[in-house]
Amino acid sequence: MLSSSEPSTALVPVSITPPEQRSAAIALPDIVRRAGQAAVFAAEEFFYGAIRNEYTRTAYRRAVDRFLAWCDERGLELPRIEPGDVSQYFEGLRKKGLSAATCNQHLAAVRHFFDGMVMRHAIILNPALSVRGERYEVIEGKTPEITVQHARTLLASINTATVVGLRDRAILAILAYTSSRAGAAAKLRLCDFYDVGDQWMLRFEEKGGKSREIPARHDLQQMIAAYIDAASLSQGPKDAPLFRAAIGKTGKLAGTAIHVNDICRMMKRRLKNASLPARLSPHSFRVTTITDLLEQGVPLDDVQYLAGHADPRTTRLYARRKNKVTRNIVERISI
Repeated sequence: MLSSSEPSTALVPVSITPPEQRSAAIALPDIVRRAGQAAVFAAEEFFYGAIRNEYTRTAYRRAVDRFLAWCDERGLELPRIEPGDVSQYFEGLRKKGLSAATCNQHLAAVRHFFDGMVMRHAIILNPALSVRGERYEVIEGKTPEITVQHARTLLASINTATVVGLRDRAILAILAYTSSRAGAAAKLRLCDFYDVGDQWMLRFEEKGGKSREIPARHDLQQMIAAYIDAASLSQGPKDAPLFRAAIGKTGKLAGTAIHVNDICRMMKRRLKNASLPARLSPHSFRVTTITDLLEQGVPLDDVQYLAGHADPRTTRLYARRKNKVTRNIVERISI
């Protein structure tokens, strides 16, 4: 018998969730669960482990769920899906008017999903592997450009008498003066805005796990500092979110971080208040910043680094300084 001072070595029973209950808890499609435990494991791995970027993961999950629902409606079981079925599905997407880019993204998601199924021996062959995507060449991005004057008008239109106004102005100024993405701005913490002696810096956590430091120009530094002072954040924990969510229409801020979707909605409201085109988005600032710098003769490599692009061809897609059809050109047509 063990004394009270000796540790007990008795085994404690551990409750293990059955696989079928675990897969139901994470809402796997029925067609996957019917295919067996190997398919369940592969689906869990694909949906919850293989893709780190949350936006890619959400888009791929939506695409695969849509395809599997289509198969389930037609009585197709996972191991019996053939290339003809995949091709028929994507023909239907095209007839519904989905763009070539969207169809190709959906096809990439389905291919990736079935790659995992083959790897885990849930199926023998990937039925989407031989299905060709749409031929699609991007010459210029579709994101609408916000003009320099409109950007200035938008920033000047914000009422900075409230902490929410100071927050919104600081966020939009960051998008304009750093070419950062709205998602990266939403993730900023207090410690990501810091003084290095001769200047203030912003550190962004970008998609793909990239971390970048960008100097805050003097006016941007003042806008962020004014917001921090008004929100009484300077004495808070350094790992706390820099930009906080608003509490309804109270004009007060919560302790939680603002979400990227809230930034998008906020910009739409600010655009409406400033009587500016509603089709503009936070991404429009990237177009304007990249175009403006290239037109000033800033080297492409420098602009590419500012934008956080791995490939200079991506940076060129944002530049709207070329390939514009002017009235002078169409007036010269001899017909």
